[in-house]
Amino acid sequence: MKRKKRWLLAGAALLALFGGAAAILGFSRPEMAVYESGSGISMKFKASGPRFVQYRENEEPGWHDMFVKGVNLGATVPGYFPGELPATEEDYLRWFQQIDEMGANVIRVYTIHQPLFYSALVKYNEERPEDPLYFMQGIWSPEEQLIEEQDAYAEHIHQAFKQEIGKAVGAVYGDITIEPSPGAASGTYTDNAGPYLMAWHIGTEWDPAMVKNTNEKHSDVPLYQGDYFAATEEASPFESWLAGIVDHTAAQEIKYGWQHPMAFTNWVTTDVLEHPGEPLFEEDMVSVDARHVEPVNWEAGYFAAFHVYPYYPDFFRTDKTLQTIEDGEGGFNTYRAYLRRLKQEIKELPVMITEYGVPSSKGLSHHGPGGRDQGGHNEQEQGEINVSLTRDIYEEGYAGAILFMWQDEWFKKTWNTMPLELPADRRAYWLNVLTNEKMFGVLAMEPGKASLLHVDGSLDDWDQLGEGEAVEWMSPSSGVQRMKVTHDEAYLYVGLELDRSFDPLQHTLWIGADTQAGGDIPVKELDGRSLIGGKLETLIQLAGDEDSQVKIAPSYNFHKRLYGKEGYWMLPEEDVKAKEPLSFDPWKLGISLMMSPPDTRFAHPFVDEVVGDLKRGSSNPDNPDFDSLAAWQYKEQVLELRIPWMLLGFADPSSHQAIDYSPMESRRAFRTSAVEGITLIPWLQDRGAGKAAKPKDSSGEVLDVKSVSPYVWKGWEGVDVKYSERLKQSYAAMQAYFTSVPDIYPNANPE
Repeated sequence: MKRKKRWLLAGAALLALFGGAAAILGFSRPEMAVYESGSGISMKFKASGPRFVQYRENEEPGWHDMFVKGVNLGATVPGYFPGELPATEEDYLRWFQQIDEMGANVIRVYTIHQPLFYSALVKYNEERPEDPLYFMQGIWSPEEQLIEEQDAYAEHIHQAFKQEIGKAVGAVYGDITIEPSPGAASGTYTDNAGPYLMAWHIGTEWDPAMVKNTNEKHSDVPLYQGDYFAATEEASPFESWLAGIVDHTAAQEIKYGWQHPMAFTNWVTTDVLEHPGEPLFEEDMVSVDARHVEPVNWEAGYFAAFHVYPYYPDFFRTDKTLQTIEDGEGGFNTYRAYLRRLKQEIKELPVMITEYGVPSSKGLSHHGPGGRDQGGHNEQEQGEINVSLTRDIYEEGYAGAILFMWQDEWFKKTWNTMPLELPADRRAYWLNVLTNEKMFGVLAMEPGKASLLHVDGSLDDWDQLGEGEAVEWMSPSSGVQRMKVTHDEAYLYVGLELDRSFDPLQHTLWIGADTQAGGDIPVKELDGRSLIGGKLETLIQLAGDEDSQVKIAPSYNFHKRLYGKEGYWMLPEEDVKAKEPLSFDPWKLGISLMMSPPDTRFAHPFVDEVVGDLKRGSSNPDNPDFDSLAAWQYKEQVLELRIPWMLLGFADPSSHQAIDYSPMESRRAFRTSAVEGITLIPWLQDRGAGKAAKPKDSSGEVLDVKSVSPYVWKGWEGVDVKYSERLKQSYAAMQAYFTSVPDIYPNANPE
């Protein structure tokens, strides 16, 4: 025993000796290069005039012009809302590695994360001190109170914002305990992530009406003059208030011996340009000018930060003054034209675009020039557009481009599907692929069966499902030998085997869906058959690539109910021809509301778009035919499909809630009913080389809804949500571009 102790002591002594020798010989881990000012302040980045620079100790020690390139990182995973902060250290370390490998040099977080984020980032960067992954810390403003009060100077709002700033600085430097509060991060912060901070990004997108009211209400407020930041003589009352906010952040940080560049959040709605082609007055009502706040004793400097998307506000489509740069496809690159005009206006400061991008979602909510829409893209298209936007930002001389965003976020909402996602407090428990805001990420957060069931025309992978996870019906109708159904958090999956090889030029497969009492009988689509025992809410059509879609019963069509005479009166009344057989309607979403003077500058029509179309392809990322929006495929006698829950009328599949037939409530709100499940009735139509010719065995066929038992599933809560991660095709596209753009601008002259 004593002998063993002696060996251990000797080993420890040798280890200490070797470690000391290694340090002497230069084998110790190198430290990150940091600039120490004459006043004892540490800096790594600064805004110097119109340049954003980084201090480096390489072959040319000094300050070098850099291009900031990165992604915004959210704080949630599927099944959770913001503030619940469920990400683990393993999640963060994996994401940091993938973001690093994408070629990014910064992560932007727009609010305080849990302590684990900062400790994981420190742990990750300690292994690579010469080339760490930096972060930009956002500080969330009291957004809801600002909109409600319409006054930034309200004392409780001002104090709440200052308290949030103190928490954020304490969290970054590992020097605070934040008490639990609903919807916010909390815990004890002990890890100092300050050396890896790139900049402060203060506030949220400002409500223009609030800014205007603040300016009018406090027109006589004295200009703010702080120790580190001040308002210029041209500053509006709101800009003067912002100067105080930025100054307070600086005062909190300098206690830790560091200075970092400062910026406040801004967006196109409150930019410094005029937009004569914008139809909505509030989108061009007031300006918030970063140049009206200036550093007076802050060596790290100050820069301007904007969120700029290519489809919002509408002037990207309607303002002819932006139609100055051709896009090479017969149209105009109004996004690049806007960037050029903004950069020409703000010459004094570095300018970064800290949010931009498009989502890879089936649904969309705004059109953008050149197809740069807010949604309606598969992953390949998302990558191509995001790269083109990044290129525009880089080539127009901006200091940085931070893509929105890293991961898909299931809790998000958007204006044109919000009325249909009920109850709203369960939105994070399922993935509605019609809500584009959920799918901005380059890291897919896929529903539970996405990695197991690949829609590719083969049902072999269904054999991997656990007992009871799929339900099977034999011979549900003539021509259909077998039907299998299962589901996950995003889709209802259906597999069918026919009695003949399917030919989309010769055949159409119809699948009627019944969820509740009510509905219609699709006389035209039944093509001579009869349907008894119930009626349908929706109807799935699988045929040629241009004809495959989900249709909705006229009496159930909530798009018409919302935008027709029951709701906003934006759809024209239909001329119903009673003699024509009843046919189901295309499934649509509103894209732009009707606008007219005097409420707007000029008239704008109501715009909607069919989103019930079903793309044929493979959902298997390893398949050459992969398309992230693929909904169905066939091989010989087998058809396989996945249908988004909302296309089937579901407002929340996790609690079996479906939109019902009740008249809309006040404020144009739908109601839901809890349904048992969903009954699927398939039938095969033989079109006979494009002609309406029925096979003999289906002439006069009677389809009985009651003969097929409904597919029923167990509801689920947030803790039950299953998901998997996958790097999208858009990740690879961004990686190729980011890695081609140097962190340090070519031919930059160090200070």
